[in-house]
Amino acid sequence: MSESGVKPVTLTEKQKRFCDEYLIDLNATQAAIRAGYSGKNARNIASENLAKPNIKKYIEDRMAQKATKLIADQDEVLKYLTGVMRNEESEEVVIVEGTGDGCSEARVIKKDASIKDRVKAAELLGKRYSLFTDKVDLNADMDLKITVDYGEDEND
Repeated sequence: MSESGVKPVTLTEKQKRFCDEYLIDLNATQAAIRAGYSGKNARNIASENLAKPNIKKYIEDRMAQKATKLIADQDEVLKYLTGVMRNEESEEVVIVEGTGDGCSEARVIKKDASIKDRVKAAELLGKRYSLFTDKVDLNADMDLKITVDYGEDEND
């Protein structure tokens, strides 16, 4: 068992190669061939491999890892917006300057975020934390029922 208490997925080297090849183009038959399985049996082996729980788990784990690397999560977005708002982020800009006689020279400079960009980042952060209230949503039951109790006994 690993430190997280999750049992690691065990695969043969060929199965691992099949999985890694499968993740390239999601073509199981071609992945089986590229992993070294017989071309004649590749379709059957690919189908069998994809049905095995340990191989499914390995592929799911690898796809989750890829998604984590490719897609920014909310913390990453909030950190970036905060960095822009605080002027901690900069960008590289190419500047072309004339040097005379129709010649020019390009150079790269670092440029701080503009006030407009910083305000936009602050606005997006403010929306995220509901700091602004343009409209108020009121969810209430508008049916009014009044019951009058005169304290009379039913036997009276």
